[in-house]
Amino acid sequence: MIQALIPQLLPIISGVLEKTVPDSVTKTRVKGEIEKALVDNANAINLETIKTNQIEAGHKSVFVSGWRPAIGWSCAAGIAWLVVGAPIAQYAMNLAGVAGEVPTIPKDLLLELTFAMLGMAGLRSFEKLKGLTK
Repeated sequence: MIQALIPQLLPIISGVLEKTVPDSVTKTRVKGEIEKALVDNANAINLETIKTNQIEAGHKSVFVSGWRPAIGWSCAAGIAWLVVGAPIAQYAMNLAGVAGEVPTIPKDLLLELTFAMLGMAGLRSFEKLKGLTK
């Protein structure tokens, strides 16, 4: 969640630095330090989340350790329906002369949940773009 805020915060921070720091070299250095602090904070939060996930995954109860796989399989089934199932079902309905449309799943919600589950929030790309990591 914090990774999504970083791109929105940077223009605000740049605007404040433009108004408060007259020296361009200092301004660039301070902006870089702030960006690094934001990324480091987001990474620390991600590491704590990973630790929590590991504890949950090792739990003996399926109600604690099984919720994440259940959501993952639900996302996989939803994507399979969107990409393969629904188009084939619609094509079959059209061939059979059946009027109507097959049910669909809200694509944006499904992909957002899937990307969140996979940890693809964009932080790694942001780090590489800014040259903070190799």
